[in-house]
Amino acid sequence: MLPLIGLLVVASLPYWVPGAVVALRMWIFARINGEEGIQVPGELVPVERFRQVYADPAANGRSRGAALSDLFWYWLSPGAEIHQEHLEPGERYDEVARATRRFLSLPTADVTALAVRCAGRAQIRRSVRLRDLMMPVWAEFFYELVFAERCPRHARDLIVANADDVVTALKFCGLRHMDRRHRLTEYLETRLDDVRHPLPAGLTRHEQALYLQGTFFNTAVVQQSEASAHILMSLARHPHGDLSHIIEETFRLYPLFGIAHRVTSADITVDETTVLPAGSVLCFNYPAFHRAGFERPDEFDPSRWEHLSVKQANHIPYGIAANRPCPAWRLSPIALRAATAELLRRHSFHSTAAHTRSLPNRGPCLVLPRGSRPSPLALAFIRVRDRWEDVGRGLVQLCLGTYMVWDARRERLCERHFAASGHSRPTPASSSSEVTIHSLEPPGP
Repeated sequence: MLPLIGLLVVASLPYWVPGAVVALRMWIFARINGEEGIQVPGELVPVERFRQVYADPAANGRSRGAALSDLFWYWLSPGAEIHQEHLEPGERYDEVARATRRFLSLPTADVTALAVRCAGRAQIRRSVRLRDLMMPVWAEFFYELVFAERCPRHARDLIVANADDVVTALKFCGLRHMDRRHRLTEYLETRLDDVRHPLPAGLTRHEQALYLQGTFFNTAVVQQSEASAHILMSLARHPHGDLSHIIEETFRLYPLFGIAHRVTSADITVDETTVLPAGSVLCFNYPAFHRAGFERPDEFDPSRWEHLSVKQANHIPYGIAANRPCPAWRLSPIALRAATAELLRRHSFHSTAAHTRSLPNRGPCLVLPRGSRPSPLALAFIRVRDRWEDVGRGLVQLCLGTYMVWDARRERLCERHFAASGHSRPTPASSSSEVTIHSLEPPGP
């Protein structure tokens, strides 16, 4: 009897251990990191006021004054103080943003051709992890975007090692390896005179290398790789439908951003009875907003976009124009559609693995010649393997995530930066509607 019970317990592990580990991890993170922030949408800011508050000019603080910034800077180091998303408003941000726009301002035909060329060189195997498949593609894409030449193998390897290390740490699946990141910084310092457009003025050469690394070979490569993995994973599970609708529905259900935090520089009036005080940390919850106002919000249904307007729906995959949206909001969807269409021209994708917003499994998938059908046994193997991997992965995330949250709090990279610059951290306004770090599903950078 006891051996049978033991066998049943072991067999049931994939069905209850991952959830239990996640709950324990969130409890530990909340104890380490403390509580901070006003959740949007939430008690103080309803869904219908989300865009209004997000677009308010006073919702412009990026890093200074938020304990969460210490964690994000820890993940994005080196050079988080130069990262466009985390620069405070001012002359330095304006110059960095202008430089980024120059690099990203390519004609649609050129973006499409570049994405097709890079996707056509993808190293396709029968069994892949989709994020791993696409990361070299986008490493080559952004290298050519910056340097106007084909990416050599050694540069691609440096970029992939850097980007993979960042996103793996973001998902608590591995610790940071700063040596991998520093090797890319050192390489970029040797290439500053070879870029397609002028780099931001007012930065030292070392800072210019960090700007390139953070903007293009960290955030851009990671986000495009994650986006591609989500799109192909959606196609692997839902192979039929209009590609544009599938992409929009993928971004709705699996937004690349989890929580975007902003620090208010002045009071924000929500309505006649609610004012968000200056110094408040606002945590804009993309997954919650993208599910509000939709029928069957947890169901993947690309056909809904046949009748819905992207501009009118609760759908902001690249942010809001009035509040520093993703600088690649125009280039990214063009490149994603072109690269995906090129891959689908020759291949079909099939998967039974779990598809979640954070995608810690990196998207296990079978890639077959177009028109081929996978065997049911192969698909069953992917499903069973993924469930068992989730058990071990959950335990790894618990241990490494706990350490990294603690280590980020210990190092306080953001707080120390502003203290050294003569800007002390303001005391955030308190609120009865708080969100803790455990509500942050491991985000995209």
